[in-house]
Amino acid sequence: QLQLVESGGGLVQPGGSLRLSCAASGFTLVYYAIGWVRQAPGKEREGVSCISSNGGSTNDADSVKGRFTISRDNAKNMVYLQMNSLKPEDTAIYYCAGRLGRRCYADFGSWGQGTQVTVSS
Repeated sequence: QLQLVESGGGLVQPGGSLRLSCAASGFTLVYYAIGWVRQAPGKEREGVSCISSNGGSTNDADSVKGRFTISRDNAKNMVYLQMNSLKPEDTAIYYCAGRLGRRCYADFGSWGQGTQVTVSS
């Protein structure tokens, strides 16, 4: 079973940046597409970004395009989400999620515990 642990969340002012990290264990990450999913209070979960198993393809939600960048280092079993130009509406719990397979689809089978991101002045 793939285990995922997020880190890097926190409080940041509007316009600021954060980098989230997702550390994987249990299985080698190279077999998994990995996504970041967020959930704000009172709202449904929203897919933010996803990266294919070899890092060759990424998908971003329209709400974060041009501001967020997903990347991975399979040698280190790590996935990252660089978040720039943060807005208050980016406030949410951010989850790292994995699916066995090369491509990004919404059927994630493994989830981390989440990390809180709060954007506020």
